[in-house]
Amino acid sequence: MTEGKNIIDYIKKSWNFLWKEDSWLSWIVFIIVIYIAIKFILFPTMSFVTGTALPLAIVESCSMHHNTGNFNVWWNNSGEWYVEKGIDKQDFKDFSIKNGFSKGEIFFVLGVKKSDVKVGDVILFTSGNNNRVIIHRVVNLSPLETKGDNNALQFTSSNNAEKIDETNIKDEQIVGRATGFKIPFIGWLKLIFFEPFRNSAERGFCK
Repeated sequence: MTEGKNIIDYIKKSWNFLWKEDSWLSWIVFIIVIYIAIKFILFPTMSFVTGTALPLAIVESCSMHHNTGNFNVWWNNSGEWYVEKGIDKQDFKDFSIKNGFSKGEIFFVLGVKKSDVKVGDVILFTSGNNNRVIIHRVVNLSPLETKGDNNALQFTSSNNAEKIDETNIKDEQIVGRATGFKIPFIGWLKLIFFEPFRNSAERGFCK
């Protein structure tokens, strides 16, 4: 009985220290506890449930941004490339996340196999010298190709410094598929620490 009471008292003291005591030490311990909980409990649980090692993804570039805010205007400016791929305006309207998205948004991601991917899906895949994770829209299935809605052309191993190639994506490169559920702006809490090290053309909000 005494041992049980001691455990309860210890839990109460720890709780009060974390939530009621206003000191630098309590804040530091609180941050450490939250970090451990997210890294070793929340993320592994979400990875198991969603079937992907990256259940939450922060958008780090403007490659999928629709800068007009109006789908018809955006299509008039960018639709010709898709028509050449056999994707017409109505096809695009039926796509998931048809209006693109912006840097700093966070997406919930589900695991997916290459055989389950459809044209119009927004997928995450690894590519390039550093296995960078890209989040782009699928525009062809055989071979599996993607393109950023806001990019004039597709990435190939010869037209970008990181040697990213999105014109023949293999099954093992696929990280997951972005769901329609996203959280705006929150990703900036992390991105802001990396912005000073980016190329000047890639810094800041999408325009």
